Amino acid sequence: MGDIVNTTIIGLFFGTIGTTIGGIIGCFINSKSDKFLSFILSFAAGLMMAVICFDLIPEALEISQMSEAIVGIFIGIIAMIVCDLTVDKKFKKKSKTLNTKNNLLKTGIIVSIGLAIHNIPEGLAIGSGFDASIKLGYSLAIAICFHDIPEGISMALPMKNGGMKIYKIMFYVILSGIATGIGALIGSIVGKVSEQIIAICLSFAAGAMLYIVSGELIPESNKLYKGRMSAIGNMIGFIIGIIATKI
Repeated sequence: MGDIVNTTIIGLFFGTIGTTIGGIIGCFINSKSDKFLSFILSFAAGLMMAVICFDLIPEALEISQMSEAIVGIFIGIIAMIVCDLTVDKKFKKKSKTLNTKNNLLKTGIIVSIGLAIHNIPEGLAIGSGFDASIKLGYSLAIAICFHDIPEGISMALPMKNGGMKIYKIMFYVILSGIATGIGALIGSIVGKVSEQIIAICLSFAAGAMLYIVSGELIPESNKLYKGRMSAIGNMIGFIIGIIATKI
């Protein structure tokens, strides 16, 4: 029981502090440059890809068969597709009767909801990672913390430009980070059932993150800015992700 509580607290701490730092940066940054936002998104994508390639999938394959890892990856991808379709549907429905400024505000709120959903598999990775090994759990927590900083920025910027007050922005940002702690709790509980469950949890998180990188972060980054900055951000994020996973 103590291990579950400790893992939940660690997931809550690292998830919340990352998004909070990002939210603070997003609230007080004056730049509205598409180049900067493109860099931030691509940096997050590179960081997540390193976590997928050097932690989640290798660990899942080490403790289970490839078929179980592949199933987990597909479930994670499908879960994120469903989440994205739901968020997009709600946004389109609400945006019909809103002006441009309010649309931007609603976009920021819906982004925070979507990222909160995304943070659950991240917490799941931390929780199940600690069940696999303490080193894996901490390396995942640190890597996800770094990743959550640009997430916090991407939440805060549209809400700020939509006219939301800073204390409300920070409320939504912190709330999104709390989802990581919830995921860590779930991952820690189910991970104790068997190594196969741990492997499926890890590969589920890998699949979810893979969809976020391939279906959201990289396309949005390239849409914002067509130059090399997005590629540079992606490579820097990937290198830092390698370092974070091997600490």
